[in-house]
Amino acid sequence: MGRKNSRSALRSSAAVEDYLERILELINLKGYARVVDIATALKISQASVTNMVQRLDVDGLLKYEKYRGLVLTTAGETLARNIARRHQLLTDFLKLLSLDDRVIYHDVEGMEHHISPATLRAIETLTAQLRRRPALLSRLNGKRI
Repeated sequence: MGRKNSRSALRSSAAVEDYLERILELINLKGYARVVDIATALKISQASVTNMVQRLDVDGLLKYEKYRGLVLTTAGETLARNIARRHQLLTDFLKLLSLDDRVIYHDVEGMEHHISPATLRAIETLTAQLRRRPALLSRLNGKRI
C-alpha cells in the first residue's frame, strides 16, 4: 500500500508538477536539464533540487546521474507534457478575457495544480467557442467587472 499511495501523492503534488514542467521547458529550450538550471528556474537551492530529482528518479519519472544531468522517462515526459498543456490552456483562456499578464501568471500558477479534469475540459470547450465567436468575446471584454 505505501509505495503505490506515495507514488500517486508524489505525482499529484504541486511541487512535482512545477519540477516536471520546468525540466521539460529546459530540455525543449536547451536540449538538456541540469540541477543548476532547474534551481535557477525555480529560484530554489541546488540541494533542494537534487533531493527532488532523486525522488523523481526513484518514482520512475526521470533518470538522474550525479554530475551528468537528467532525462525524463516516457512516463515523466507524458506527465510533464500534460502539465504544460494544462498551463497553456489556462493561460490561453485568461488571455481571451484580456486580463493583465501578471494577473494571468499568478492565477494560472495557482489554478493549474487544483483544477479538475472536468473543469479543464469545460474551459477548453469554452475557449474554442470564444475563439469562434469574436463578437461574443468582444462583448465579454467590453463588460469589465
